[in-house]
Amino acid sequence: MQNSAWSRHGMMSAPHGAAAQAGRDILRAGGSAIEAMVAAAATIAVVYPHMNALGGDGFWLIHRPGEAPVAISGCGRSAMLATDSFYEGTSIPARGGPAALTVAGTISGWAEALSLMPKPGLPLRDLLAAAIAHAREGIIVTRSQHELTTAKVAELQPQPGFARTFMPGGKAPGHGEVLRQPELAATLERLAQAGLDDFYRGDIARSLAKGLEGAGSPLRLADLESQRAQRVAPLSVRCGKATLFNHPPPTQGVASLMILALMDRLALGERDSFAHVHAAVEATKRAFLLRDAHVGDPAFMAIDPRQWLEPAFLAQEAGRIDPARALPWPVEASTGDTIWMGAADRDGTVVSFIQSIFWEFGSGVVVDGTGVLWQNRGSSFTLTDGPNRLSPGRLPFHTLNPALALFDDGRVMSYGTMGGDGQPQTQAAIFSRYAFFGQGLQEAISAPRWLLGKTWGEESATLKLESRFPAALFDSLAGAGHRVERLPDYSDTMGHAGAVVAHGDGRFEGASDPRADGCAAPA
Repeated sequence: MQNSAWSRHGMMSAPHGAAAQAGRDILRAGGSAIEAMVAAAATIAVVYPHMNALGGDGFWLIHRPGEAPVAISGCGRSAMLATDSFYEGTSIPARGGPAALTVAGTISGWAEALSLMPKPGLPLRDLLAAAIAHAREGIIVTRSQHELTTAKVAELQPQPGFARTFMPGGKAPGHGEVLRQPELAATLERLAQAGLDDFYRGDIARSLAKGLEGAGSPLRLADLESQRAQRVAPLSVRCGKATLFNHPPPTQGVASLMILALMDRLALGERDSFAHVHAAVEATKRAFLLRDAHVGDPAFMAIDPRQWLEPAFLAQEAGRIDPARALPWPVEASTGDTIWMGAADRDGTVVSFIQSIFWEFGSGVVVDGTGVLWQNRGSSFTLTDGPNRLSPGRLPFHTLNPALALFDDGRVMSYGTMGGDGQPQTQAAIFSRYAFFGQGLQEAISAPRWLLGKTWGEESATLKLESRFPAALFDSLAGAGHRVERLPDYSDTMGHAGAVVAHGDGRFEGASDPRADGCAAPA
């Protein structure tokens, strides 16, 4: 039996223990779930640099008792110089300065979330204190950081600032070694003193703009100065005895909602049976076909994705799923390196948050003098016509999508994961196990998972299952036409998931993924 963490005073879940503890400490100091999340977001940008950074994007879903959920998009736009001619009409590289072509929006998202506070809260210095200390005193390098640095060293080491920051002595630091980031500590100190806006319209912004231009990026100071996080209307759909919420485009949130809504209309049999897994995989295919054809910057989309969540459309799509045979696959898929975190405070505010730099270590560019690692989210743009066509000032397609569920019985569930195309699928596994089948929260996350297609760390487009599933399930899926691949018992490929549930009776429950380095930390 795998048990969740419980508390009567709040809960924090994160894929790195230091981030979970930073958020928990803010909750214990009387801070809100929003403030706890800012502290955790800053900390995990220091201690999990291969997964996220200050130079990335972030998305929030925030629910306060008696109010509709609020979505905040901390997504940066492409540089005004990011044109076909800048890339000579050929291709957008995945690494280096030219790959760093979108503004990093996550800190603007932190600021917008803090602006929702009904009254002044804790000082910003308190929220950033843990991150500053970890950057200055050093982090303990995780196994995944060591392995990813080693695996990608050939493409990352040449990038401006990377080796100096993440390869002291000219080699990837070993698992358990200490890595210090003094320049990043100074940047965080400056933010604590001058405010978060300094990242876009202050001394830090000027340093970032100069360093990015020197690294070959098309970003300029004017691009940073124009960055503002946006409050956007979340998408929602009824599913069982709950209303599910997620982000609208340019994220794939609509796909996450579609998968669960389609599963709700299909016969699922027993938990983790052939019927359950097959339905989830086939629902994923239906959702991804629409996503890949249409989702991008909403200003350039010809279709309103809300129509895909209408009951009649969902019934039509569910009717196209063969309960016994697999739809031929694959199609192109997305990769991504990301973290999800959840928080809940004693006043009942619940937060679902996700922060990312796209690929492992993003562009690989660490901006000179700042310690800020910059994302390569813009490398997902294309130079051909389609929903994610590159043009100046455009929002890139995002796999990021934090999830939130309001149950009819008063529970509020915040859940999510990292993992590119795996994000909607892991959300479907966790939510269906917990909500449809009544499995315990921690058990639902720890149980073996499946994943269709390419994602973080994997290039094959097969249906991947962890080996803990019964042999009969592998045989049944293969017999139905799925191209099945067996992965280790606990595979990083399946993402680093987590969940927080605020129960209507004042109790808080949290769970974290054994595949990651984190925990659920009761306040």
